[in-house]
Amino acid sequence: MSVKAILYCIVVPLVIWALDSVRIDNIFKKNKYYAARCLYLIITISLSYLVVNFFFDFFINSTILK
Repeated sequence: MSVKAILYCIVVPLVIWALDSVRIDNIFKKNKYYAARCLYLIITISLSYLVVNFFFDFFINSTILK
């Protein structure tokens, strides 16, 4: 299993846990539950991608500097 896959397995639950504290449903109109869930999914995937790539690049670059 690659390092990025392991990082994704760790980061995705953390991002979901962090986003649970945000009330995204209040931004949308009534009865737009699926649109709110879709945005929640897109934000989760985007944040996970950014965090994993940041940590992966950080660890790769820090080992090169040694």
